[in-house]
Amino acid sequence: MPKTLSKLLSSTFFFLSTLLFFSIKLASAKPHGFSNSLSPKHLGLKRQKLSHLHFYFHDVVSGRNPTAIRVASAALTNKSEAGFGTVVMVDDPLTATPDRNSKLVGKAQGIYASAAQDVVGLLMVMNLAFVEGKYNGSALSLLGRNTVFSTVREMPIVGGSGLFRFSRGYAQAKTHTFNIKTGDAVVEYNVYVLHY
Repeated sequence: MPKTLSKLLSSTFFFLSTLLFFSIKLASAKPHGFSNSLSPKHLGLKRQKLSHLHFYFHDVVSGRNPTAIRVASAALTNKSEAGFGTVVMVDDPLTATPDRNSKLVGKAQGIYASAAQDVVGLLMVMNLAFVEGKYNGSALSLLGRNTVFSTVREMPIVGGSGLFRFSRGYAQAKTHTFNIKTGDAVVEYNVYVLHY
């Protein structure tokens, strides 16, 4: 009996020692799971800078080649003075000056929807995709409220891609021209964005 007890104690000690060894190894191993903490330098991020972009947004709803088209509405939309329930898909040109034929600097691609019953208040969900200069191939994501008859509207920039990774900021929109007969508009944008 004493030999059996001795063997049992020896086996138990070996098992516990092995378990302790592997527990320490697992605790000191690098995580390979869902998330890890990284240094911004690991992604090549240096000092953050503030950039100002200025351009004109051309929303063309009339003619043979509209850049904004209505894709949905509710049964009561036509009875609403604010157009409540209208959803419009856009691929609007962004130009350097108010002239539609001036240099194309990008496209506003996304949707705007009439989300207010008492005023013309749009929910704007767009990518400002740039095609000019050092920002060619980069985009900013805009998500916010646009009360189109206010003199200046401010909307958040919630992110971006390319040179605008990790960006944040805001856009100010001011109507340059609006054609009441056609519904076409040219809107001046000043965008202020923090990015790396």
